[in-house]
Amino acid sequence: MNYSQTLEYLYAQLPMFHRVGAAAYKANLDNTIALAKHLGNPQDDFPSIHIAGTNGKGSVAHILASALQQAGYKTGLATSPHLKDFRERFRINGRQIPEEYITGFVLKHKNFLEKIQPSFFEMTIAMTFDFFSREKVDIAVVETGMGGRLDSTNIIHPELSIITNIGLDHMNLLGDTLPKIAREKAGIIKTGVPLVVGRRQIETMPVFDEKAKDIGAPIVYAEDSYKLENPKYTTVDGQPMIEARLRCHEDVIDIRSPLTGTYQYENICTAFAAIEQINKAGRFRLPLDAAVKGLAKVVENTGMAGRWQQLSKNPLTICDTGHNHDGMVRILENIRMTTFGHLHFVLGMMNDKDILGILKLLPVDNTTYYFCKPDVPRGLDVLKLKESALQLGMKGESYFSVEEALASARQKAHNRDLVFVGGSTFVVAEVV
Repeated sequence: MNYSQTLEYLYAQLPMFHRVGAAAYKANLDNTIALAKHLGNPQDDFPSIHIAGTNGKGSVAHILASALQQAGYKTGLATSPHLKDFRERFRINGRQIPEEYITGFVLKHKNFLEKIQPSFFEMTIAMTFDFFSREKVDIAVVETGMGGRLDSTNIIHPELSIITNIGLDHMNLLGDTLPKIAREKAGIIKTGVPLVVGRRQIETMPVFDEKAKDIGAPIVYAEDSYKLENPKYTTVDGQPMIEARLRCHEDVIDIRSPLTGTYQYENICTAFAAIEQINKAGRFRLPLDAAVKGLAKVVENTGMAGRWQQLSKNPLTICDTGHNHDGMVRILENIRMTTFGHLHFVLGMMNDKDILGILKLLPVDNTTYYFCKPDVPRGLDVLKLKESALQLGMKGESYFSVEEALASARQKAHNRDLVFVGGSTFVVAEVV
């Protein structure tokens, strides 16, 4: 098999959550443990940092990986889902896993994979740990897929655990309240392993505090000691950036970041609180200049994409992968802070989200919608999306594809208008 044939085989054989939804979710770690044992438990061969949360975990993972890379460490980065290429899920110092490694792994373990029938994500994580082990990374930054307690990544014993924030997402699998979802995320907390929580939330703090106390995990909340002040937008070599002062305890650090979404302020604080804990533990040393430079070069170092990303100017076209209630609230904050004449909103969603709940957040005035369906089976039928939106007073037309919707939005928009593309990670995947 060549690489494309290997991917076709994996997509056909293994259930993928982003394609089929809950049917691909395994409510246990049996297959993950069996795969790890089959591979010789590669997850035990390298130190790691484990990150869970509803929103922000990918951004924090990229910032930390970039900082560690700047400090000279051979750094693995495991994230999901991918936007364009499956290989985005596995990176070492920003370089994606080679195609031949994936093909070789599948060919070598094909019989075992067919025997235990893992999900796509279970197989992916096993391959990730095997790759990091064989490449002898100094440290790996590992983002959970969903939840935490039963997530396939949760067989590692990390140097540090991080939980970014908790919002209402995947409620059919993780629970229908913030405390229930927090309990699932809290499953990554390990005995004696420091925990950084990004945000103090009244509903979730008791869950994290109790779990950390019960198993002896030191806990800190990033927002207690870190705050971003005086953010200003600028352009460096044609790239939008923010410049700000990061207040940490009694010190102030000047930072620059290509992550310009306002929701990134919280993620930056969480990442720097994590860096402080890494330095306290003593096994790794992350100098301040490496952390600051890692943040400034996070896109360059890790290939991060899809977070309040500017696609073009005239008209200004921006995309963002935020897709749940909390994520959409943060996106709308950014839209309100942007100066424009008329908003052209290219919108597609997945069929297992809180459709009406998210639609009710979206603007009606001064906005034209371009409804579309992301090209995955789990995508919400565009006519159903349009019908629900029109009932709420939104105005717009439906299109056969994301590409067609974006082309129409750009054609109709004036230079001073804003074209925004979002509603789903998989909508953004088709435009970046």
